[in-house]
Amino acid sequence: MKILVCAKQVPNTKNVTTDPVTGRINREGVESILNPDDANGLEAALAIKDANPGSTVTVISMGPDQAKEMLIECMAMGADDCILLSDRKFGGSDTWATSNAIAAGIKKIGDFDLLIGGRQAIDGDTAQVGPQIAEKLGIPQVTYAQDIKIDGKKVTVQRQLEDGYETIEVQMPCMITCVKELNEPRYMNIGRIYDAYDHPERITVWGFDDVDIREDETGLKPSPTNVFTSFAPAPKGAGKMLEGTEQEMVDQLFAEFKEKHII
Repeated sequence: MKILVCAKQVPNTKNVTTDPVTGRINREGVESILNPDDANGLEAALAIKDANPGSTVTVISMGPDQAKEMLIECMAMGADDCILLSDRKFGGSDTWATSNAIAAGIKKIGDFDLLIGGRQAIDGDTAQVGPQIAEKLGIPQVTYAQDIKIDGKKVTVQRQLEDGYETIEVQMPCMITCVKELNEPRYMNIGRIYDAYDHPERITVWGFDDVDIREDETGLKPSPTNVFTSFAPAPKGAGKMLEGTEQEMVDQLFAEFKEKHII
């Protein structure tokens, strides 16, 4: 079985701050990590590989040269090889332009059985790229997967809903996007860490000219979506904990409401 995994290097949002004057994100000194949902997607692919001897897992990503560090982490977890789409002409792409480039890269790879990714990236939270890639490849897709079972060429997926789940069956090749509840990503293996660093040739870099894509399909200029500004929400006041019996806490709460003229 040939499995492809879409992964993205993202800033660690736990350490991201915003400039109070410009409203822009301060990226300097911010750690870059493997997108958490994509780690769940990679774990799903590796688990399927473990259960189906002879299977391979290839990770495909788009980003700057520094994304190789994230791809090394993917190989240290168990991926066989990686492909990085990296070119200044890809820079500034929104979800539509990004999915065009990644779909072009997947078409160059050729036939595959499963395409897996995370539900969304923590730096954008759009959950659009995976479904857009599937549409451009003309394959069925199931999003928000919380359980995946393989039976030959049939894939049975539990798709997470707000109040439960629905069960969907699709035939390979197909696209599946995963939620964090699907699994617990494995740790990197020491031996595989050394092997990943010792064999950088396992990461193939493709530029704009290496894939079949036009200049009006990727990059900043043709992207229909633009972010005009970003800002951090205003800080909230400190909370107050009430103590005592239930009746005492209710009395305290109503006293606070009256003092603030809420009631």
